[in-house]
Amino acid sequence: MTPLSRQRKNRRNSRKIMLLLYKKQNIIERFFARLKQFRGIATRYDKLQSIFIAAVQLVPAIIGIN
Repeated sequence: MTPLSRQRKNRRNSRKIMLLLYKKQNIIERFFARLKQFRGIATRYDKLQSIFIAAVQLVPAIIGIN
């Protein structure tokens, strides 16, 4: 039994798992989890949209995301 084609006894058709898609999804979910650690962004304290966008662009540089 390979991880890509796990079958259940009552399943007629096997399901394919896209590992690359899950890998990319995990990266995005971890990025947003770290982004929400910054309280000003999570609660959106800034009144001006330009300041909020600047903060959202600055936080990945602080976190170290390439």
